[in-house]
Amino acid sequence: MMLICASVLGSPMRLSPSDEAAAFKAAGFSLKGKKWQACDDPTPTYTPGAIEAVRDFNGDGQPEAIITEGGTYCYGNTGAGYSLVSKQANGSWKLITKGTGMLTILTTKGVDGWPDIEIGGPGFCFPVQRWNGRDYVLERQQYEGKPCRRK
Repeated sequence: MMLICASVLGSPMRLSPSDEAAAFKAAGFSLKGKKWQACDDPTPTYTPGAIEAVRDFNGDGQPEAIITEGGTYCYGNTGAGYSLVSKQANGSWKLITKGTGMLTILTTKGVDGWPDIEIGGPGFCFPVQRWNGRDYVLERQQYEGKPCRRK
């Protein structure tokens, strides 16, 4: 259901159980039973939180994690939500960005080596956000790597 395109950005890593828990908590998830949840979706189509990718996306020597969650109850027609969290030098985890859609990591970069991200969903023209040093902000719109305009 969710596609994370990050294979070109270094080899995959695995998190220790304590780092995994800290990453989920930084993203706003709570452990309910044996499932991590940020959305209180009561429907049978709900997909609990999952760590989809762990890599050093920005080249600082610390891992980042992409966390996904699914369901139309919380995420509308897109049916997917994402969070990007980063381990800090002091060992804590920090939320970098989150939103509704399917996150694709691109090879183009913003400030401090952070990769641009494409936020997919229904339609054919998707926002690409670039890190400005504090936040991911809209850089352009594209479809299959080509510029486009949302109508």
